[in-house]
Amino acid sequence: MIIFRQLFDRKSSTYTYLLADRSTGEAVLIDPVFEQFLRDRALIDELGLTLKFTLDTHMHADHVTGAWLFKECLGSEIVISGDSGAELADRYVAQGDRLALGGRWLEVRATPGHTDGCVTYVLDDQSMAFTGDCLLIRGAGRTDFQQGNARKLYQSVHQQIFSLPDECLIWPAHDYQGRTVTTVGEEKQFNPRLGGHLSVHDFEEYMKHLDLPHPKQIDEAIPANRRCGRREGADALPTAPQWAPLRYTFAGIWEVEPQWLEEHLHEVQVVDVRDPEEYTGFLGHIQGARLIPLAELNQQLHTLDKDKPIVTVCRAGGRSAQATVLLRRAGFERVANLAGGMIQWRASGGPVAGGLQCD
Repeated sequence: MIIFRQLFDRKSSTYTYLLADRSTGEAVLIDPVFEQFLRDRALIDELGLTLKFTLDTHMHADHVTGAWLFKECLGSEIVISGDSGAELADRYVAQGDRLALGGRWLEVRATPGHTDGCVTYVLDDQSMAFTGDCLLIRGAGRTDFQQGNARKLYQSVHQQIFSLPDECLIWPAHDYQGRTVTTVGEEKQFNPRLGGHLSVHDFEEYMKHLDLPHPKQIDEAIPANRRCGRREGADALPTAPQWAPLRYTFAGIWEVEPQWLEEHLHEVQVVDVRDPEEYTGFLGHIQGARLIPLAELNQQLHTLDKDKPIVTVCRAGGRSAQATVLLRRAGFERVANLAGGMIQWRASGGPVAGGLQCD
């Protein structure tokens, strides 16, 4: 059984794919984006997976890969084509190689044309293919820079991708119109550049007249991706809050554990966003917590100190998570949600004012 998730980076319109073998928990990330490291790591942690590989379909020109960052933080191996020109990878793959994923595997198919180092990763049962920038949904990768060659790309698609079963799902590295997936059969029939009875000459002429601007991030992306995403200096690692040992969730919320809060209550502002009857109800409240119901938070922002960290709390962590969003939007930078809310606080033995006292 395969665990599968499709993730999206809005800035570069890049799709990242998480694949894992459910029985072993071994996972791969295909085309990770540097800026999305926290999001992707949170998903891996929440699903209880072990990241074995990061796979890049090619050397990207529109974003910096997260491959090196995941290796540094999680110990995963960096995998990319031997024809990519990239340094610092752990494994350089070529046509016909297989990458084991628990009891499953991915086959490597060389699909040059967009770049010399483009590969497509095909799941063992040929039900899924991750085509990078080679074959897109009703389109194809550009061929006007980075060793681009329209004839090579046409041959790659027809020989390595269109030879897969028609029902095989195609998961590309990008889409700029909100489309998410296609099939081999659809693209063979409907792709306006490569499908139907279009010849290699038709494709070459089509690509010759695209007249596209260069990717906006190319000057930053190419040098970094030659080192598999390794950056130097201040940008080498993503910045995380330093005022507390916070955990970033896949929902995009920074959380703090009850144990830390209990030990540092005097250093933060605790804002309880429940209704008044809950604040004085059977769960009680954290000693010193200030009651500001979520519905009133925007009107009370001026009463909070921006120079002192804020921990928000509610019954189970839902409303207080939304409170952190509102506070950050208002310019409060050091904000975290109490994981599990008052329920978890009481379960961990945190001191409570009021409420039902249990022996």
